[in-house]
Amino acid sequence: MKAAFLTGVRTIEIRDIPSPKIVRDDDVLIRSQAVGVCGSDLHYYLSGHVGGDAVSYPFIPGHECAGIVAEAGRAVTRVKPGDAVVIEPAVSCGTCDQCRTGRPHTCRKLLFLGHYGELTGGMAEFVLAPERNCVPLPAKMTAVQGALAEPLSIALYAAGLAGSVRGKAAGVLGTGPIGLCLIMALKADGGGPVCATEKIEARLAAAAKAGADWTGNPDREDIVGEVLARESPGLDVVFESCGEQSALDQGIALLKPGGTLVVIGIPLEPRVSFDSSKVRRKEIRVQNVRRQNRCLERAVGMIHAGRIKPDFLATHFFPLDQAREAYEIAAARRDGVLKAIVTP
Repeated sequence: MKAAFLTGVRTIEIRDIPSPKIVRDDDVLIRSQAVGVCGSDLHYYLSGHVGGDAVSYPFIPGHECAGIVAEAGRAVTRVKPGDAVVIEPAVSCGTCDQCRTGRPHTCRKLLFLGHYGELTGGMAEFVLAPERNCVPLPAKMTAVQGALAEPLSIALYAAGLAGSVRGKAAGVLGTGPIGLCLIMALKADGGGPVCATEKIEARLAAAAKAGADWTGNPDREDIVGEVLARESPGLDVVFESCGEQSALDQGIALLKPGGTLVVIGIPLEPRVSFDSSKVRRKEIRVQNVRRQNRCLERAVGMIHAGRIKPDFLATHFFPLDQAREAYEIAAARRDGVLKAIVTP
């Protein structure tokens, strides 16, 4: 089969390698049909270090992956050849203290699809996953919608970590795909007014399309002043989804006393900081997000029911042999790209 390998910074090679084989009884072999280029993939692509950890090349990336079951192990009953599925990329052990207490996403032995040194990703013609990580797609859902369900699941999880969002004023700082999914998730769950910020004009327009009540560019406007003029008590919750220190600072300034800052963005730097006086005096709760926890099936269900319509996020499509172009466009955020999709 053909596969796209990240072989170094800004380097992708298409290689011919043997197709994966069914080894365990619960293995499922999937013909990859749609793979999203995620922000974390771009970290691997643009830098040899992410959050203090060195990236080990080469490896096959891609964890936002949906496709068609090609073959199933003899113990598999949930899916069969011909079924459409989206892959839950985090493979947990099921037996450690984290798994036993309902936290498989922080499993002590967690393996992640498309992560260097762990599991082979979906940027290939075929990919292998355990049966428990294969979420069936309803007949009317496309593979692209399946791939988009993965970032939506992170947004749903992040929104849940903030507690009930019904009627609450929220900020979304950074409107890449996950930020846009957050806006849609907040509105679908009865959230109040949403103020969204972004430095790229095309993504500001997308934020309005996703349902944001106000949008602003922090390079051109006094974000804190503009938002507090609209929501004078301050915001109940702010979702930082761009991984920038300036957004963390703005989030603290925008929150009302007792508010919650939910940190989703992944900074390239290993350390970030907070104004301890402001955080303490307003008693701000800071909640970090580690991927998602058992929200993928809910994301699929919400898309299928029409409660969330993420199709507009998929703006650019590339065959596997143009994977590097997909990464370059996504990294440069040019040509109005929101989500680049590779179609092996």
